[in-house]
Amino acid sequence: MAAHYLEFERPIADLEAKIEELSKLSETTGSGALDAEIAALRARAQEVRRQAYAKLDAWQKTQVARHPDRPHFVDYCSGLIEEFVELRGDRKFADDQAILGGLGRFRGQPVVVMGHEKGRDTVGRVKHNFGYARPEGYRKAIRLMELAERFNLPVISFVDTPAAYPGVGSEERGVAEAIARSTEKCLMLEAPMVAVVTGEGGSGGALGIACGNRVLILEHAIYSVIPPEGANSILWRGARTAEEAAKAMKITAQDLIGMKIVDRIIAEPPGGAHADKEATIQAVGDAIEDELSKLAGLSIPALREQRAERFYAIGRGGLQ
Repeated sequence: MAAHYLEFERPIADLEAKIEELSKLSETTGSGALDAEIAALRARAQEVRRQAYAKLDAWQKTQVARHPDRPHFVDYCSGLIEEFVELRGDRKFADDQAILGGLGRFRGQPVVVMGHEKGRDTVGRVKHNFGYARPEGYRKAIRLMELAERFNLPVISFVDTPAAYPGVGSEERGVAEAIARSTEKCLMLEAPMVAVVTGEGGSGGALGIACGNRVLILEHAIYSVIPPEGANSILWRGARTAEEAAKAMKITAQDLIGMKIVDRIIAEPPGGAHADKEATIQAVGDAIEDELSKLAGLSIPALREQRAERFYAIGRGGLQ
């Protein structure tokens, strides 16, 4: 499959196309005469990638957060969760594959894990509804969190969605109520919870499974009340651009940690999470392990109090 390059990555794409061309030529000749030139081009491509990703603006970060090759929930689950058993359905209407979850072991510790899944190819994207969860997805999340309470298991949540699904059927079945109750369950959960924004954290669709004791975010992920395109449409009636909206909304990880909306930024490899999925997954796992260890000694009342203090502090000067 051909690599997917963003607009600002065109210089990198040109260098890597040249590397591929020379590599094929070198294989044909078999002399090794081009090895030095190929190595120099690879070093140059790596440096150009590092420089490009060191100065991304809010709209470029939005594009990176949406990159189709970023690790998805299934990748984090496969890389971090052993003995995973998926639990399906909300016991009321249906199974929503936009939110996946179940039981497993995270580095030897039994946990409940859940998260948004967008899908990788056309079939997968349709199956998972591009990560747009319906009411039954949030009711499934509530069911999983209730299970965590029953067996005193930590909850790990991976957030990556543009928003909740706004279709007629979704509205008819009470998507707003489902998100509200899922958010309430996160806030009142009688178990430790760590949420990680891995790509897009969009609107209530993200918030419904993101209100943990600790909220982490990848370096080039975004977290916002609405996608930039929606903000441009509603606030400016399309008179400006999504790029301008992204810059005005303060949606990057660096903006969010300054406002105490997130607690920790997880560094991504040069070139973004999609450039080295394994390293990204391990970095996320290390951060989750560290945060869960800090929460392990807290009682249920202390966990709920910490969560309340954390969210009440937003907009009031931050945590002291």
